[in-house]
Amino acid sequence: MILFEDVSKMYRGAPKPALNNVSVNVGAGEFVFLVGASGSGKSSFLRLILKEERPSAGEIHVLGQDLRRISSRKVPQFRRSLGVVFQDFRLLPQKTVFDNVAYTLRVIGKSPGFIHEAVPDILQTVGLAQKAKNFPHELSGGEQQRVAIARAAVNKPAIMLADEPTGNLDPATSAGIMNVLSRINASGTTVIMATHDSGIVNQMQRRVIEIAGGRIVRDEHEGGYETSSVPLGELDTAPIPIVAENADAPAQLPVAQASDPDDVASEFPWELRA
Repeated sequence: MILFEDVSKMYRGAPKPALNNVSVNVGAGEFVFLVGASGSGKSSFLRLILKEERPSAGEIHVLGQDLRRISSRKVPQFRRSLGVVFQDFRLLPQKTVFDNVAYTLRVIGKSPGFIHEAVPDILQTVGLAQKAKNFPHELSGGEQQRVAIARAAVNKPAIMLADEPTGNLDPATSAGIMNVLSRINASGTTVIMATHDSGIVNQMQRRVIEIAGGRIVRDEHEGGYETSSVPLGELDTAPIPIVAENADAPAQLPVAQASDPDDVASEFPWELRA
């Protein structure tokens, strides 16, 4: 479902690649925790899946499509198969819970009949059926995050990417958010969640991919949060267990600039506007 083959990502002006010769395969229906220190490459990994950025080297296949071959005009259609949840919710403050969730469906042209069936259904799933007429400021932080998850899941995406969705929440509320994500995963959606929350990772015991210094240093099923014993300063010479055989980065990676705005300006659920 998601395949990285020898992928490197170099940002202009950066002394080292954000991702360095990464190879990994995520199958349909998996729940994967992406862990690592800030700046390790987790966000770049997610942005590459979204085609917000282009790799400097290597190939990325998502849902059977080679992302190098998707034209700019077809990116919006590709992204409809992805749901994204952020740490800061990104809700429209002047719209109700119902309308925040429905907005995604209206943008992609779903009929009013479909919307009025799908939105109550997903609100029931996230435990907010009684909050449909409330506005974001009337909700707790955990409830706002549930709205954001509902918005990401309402179109039944094949893949959901969650970037620190519990980062601003207390442990009890975080546990509720993880229950919601687990239910969505159980319905068939592949979930990749970047997190620093060791308690959640250790409790759930799902697949854990650890990134350090732009490389995958651990890929463990039913894993915990414990970090790799390889010191960051030794990553250039230490053995890396989960990378391609040719683990040495090319001497000169092609330098990639930030993506062309035309390549990312599209019908993103997270690019919501009033």
